[in-house]
Amino acid sequence: MKHKWLAAGISAVLLCTFLSGCAKHVKLEDVPIVNYTAPAEGEDVVVIHVRDYGDITIKLFPDLLPEACENFTTLAKTGYYDELIFQRVIENFMIQGGDPKGDNTGGESCWGGKFDGGYTNQLLHLPGAVAYANSGGTNTDGSQFYIVTGVKVEQAYLDEITEQDGVYFSPEAQSLYLENGGYPWLDGGAYTVFGQVVDGLDVVYAISQVGTNENDKPIKAVYMDSVTVEQYDGREPRWNVSDYPSLQGGAEK
Repeated sequence: MKHKWLAAGISAVLLCTFLSGCAKHVKLEDVPIVNYTAPAEGEDVVVIHVRDYGDITIKLFPDLLPEACENFTTLAKTGYYDELIFQRVIENFMIQGGDPKGDNTGGESCWGGKFDGGYTNQLLHLPGAVAYANSGGTNTDGSQFYIVTGVKVEQAYLDEITEQDGVYFSPEAQSLYLENGGYPWLDGGAYTVFGQVVDGLDVVYAISQVGTNENDKPIKAVYMDSVTVEQYDGREPRWNVSDYPSLQGGAEK
């Protein structure tokens, strides 16, 4: 099965090195999954203006994760992210940015140091999910964040996660992963997913395909010119791979 790549090539152990430890043996209860909830017209969204690529518009979920969203919007409003790069890019997985040092070791929250962004099982690691990178759990969230691209997901892959890590996916969660792909191995409580790309997923995928060095850093820097908080204009969201014909089939290429 091609998805053995996830369990072997970029294994759960290696992913823990990339983003943090892996909390498992949990059940993703049968609660509504809200990733694909449209922003209301006039609602605050965050827009990442990526040099030479375009804009990535992100819906936040402050009702579920207020401190995680407050941190992100506050950093954006103060210009913290302006002129920073996406310092780690792994095709078929995610793009990661928000480190002022540019080497995956820097950054802090708007309150200084780390904070606990929390967790909700109503947000999954579907394509376009936005989450904080951390160094040992949600209580080590800071400024660094990643946007999921992921892979095509099959039932055998979900069953493998359940068997190996004890993460039991609800019927809705399984259906969303089977339809859209993503990276379900990161679900289970170790990461704070607090947003979802509602427009510009094609930009995310374009960045995910840039050439990188041995440390997964783009050879040609990809800059965030600015990150702004804006009011949503009410347009129809384009938030999953089915909305972009060129991305259909997930990130499996």
